Parts: sequence; C-alpha cells; structure tokens
Amino acid sequence: MTWAALITIGIGAMLGAWLRWGLGLWLNHVLPTLPLGTLAANLLGGYLVGAAVAVFHINVDLTPELRLFFVTGFLGALTTFSTFSAEVVTLIRTAQYGWAFAAASVHLFGSLLMTGLGIWTIGRLAQ
Repeated sequence: MTWAALITIGIGAMLGAWLRWGLGLWLNHVLPTLPLGTLAANLLGGYLVGAAVAVFHINVDLTPELRLFFVTGFLGALTTFSTFSAEVVTLIRTAQYGWAFAAASVHLFGSLLMTGLGIWTIGRLAQ
C-alpha cells in the first residue's frame, strides 16, 4: 500500500460517490418504493465493472493505478450494496414483501446482466 494508491483510490471514490449522490437526488423521488437512483447506480456500476474487467483483460499493459482508480475507487463508491440492503429491509419491515422481492431481484439479476453486457460489449468492440 502506497500513498499514491491511497490517493488514486480516494479520488476515484470521491467522483463515484458524487455520481451516486446525484443519481439519488435526480431519480429517487420518482418511485419512492423502489428508489431509482440506487438502482441506476448499481446497474450502471454493474455494466461499467463488466466493461472494465474486459478492458483490463485485453489491455494487460494498463497500470494497476488505473484499475485502483476506476474499479476500486470510482465503481466501489458508485455501486451501493449497503443502501440497496437498507432499502429492501425497510420494505420488509413495513410489510411490503412484494416490493422487497422485486427490489432485491431487479438489483441482483439486473446487476449481473449488466456486468455480462459490459463484458460482451467490450468483446464485440475488440473484434
């Protein structure tokens, strides 16, 4: 662990957190039962991490610092398992079981689908 790595991760995390916050301000009020800002952050993050995995696999010469900045910092702060978990538990505690199941499903399966789509996109572009 170096100071450069800590700073690189910190800058990426700051930018990712700002984007997540902005998405929440912009979208969460649209459907309060399923906050769309949180969902957008997780789906976008899923897609981007898939794309990043593919890019780093294809371009082995990219620096470790770039991966730390983008994957660990930016995407680590953009995506939010903790907020998603709190939202689903709140739905369960208020006996909104259908919404809780829907939210958990769309976050989990949507993020997995978007990660696969990100990997697929870069694979197609690299051909």
